[in-house]
Amino acid sequence: MIHDRDTKFCQAFTEKLRENGVKTNPLPPASPNLNGRRERAIGTLKWECLSKFIIFGKRHLDYLLAEFAEYYNHTRSSMVRDHLPPVRKVPDEVDLLRLDQVEVRSHIGGLVRSFHRKAA
Repeated sequence: MIHDRDTKFCQAFTEKLRENGVKTNPLPPASPNLNGRRERAIGTLKWECLSKFIIFGKRHLDYLLAEFAEYYNHTRSSMVRDHLPPVRKVPDEVDLLRLDQVEVRSHIGGLVRSFHRKAA
C-alpha cells in the first residue's frame, strides 16, 4: 500500500497492516506530485471499475483488479498518448473497415467493450 505521510498512518496502524500481510510504502517527504498521481490512479480504478460491481470476496476483487489492469494497460485509450493504450506502439495506417471485419471484445466482466479488426 502506497500512502502519504499523513498522521493517520501512525506506527500502530502500519503495524496492524503488516500483521494482516499488507506491505506499506510511504511516499518520500515533500513529494506532492507523487501523491496526486497515486490518488488519480486509485480514483480511476474506483470510478471506472470497482463502483460498477458488487464484490463477493477477495478472490472476486483480485479477478476484477487483474482484469482492469490488463484492460487499462493494453486496451484503454489515453489522451496523453493520442488516444492509444499505454502499452502499444503507434499502429500502421488502416483502410476503412466494413462492419463484418470488426470484432467486438468484452473486458472486465462485460463492463467495457473494445473493437478490433478481425484476422484475415
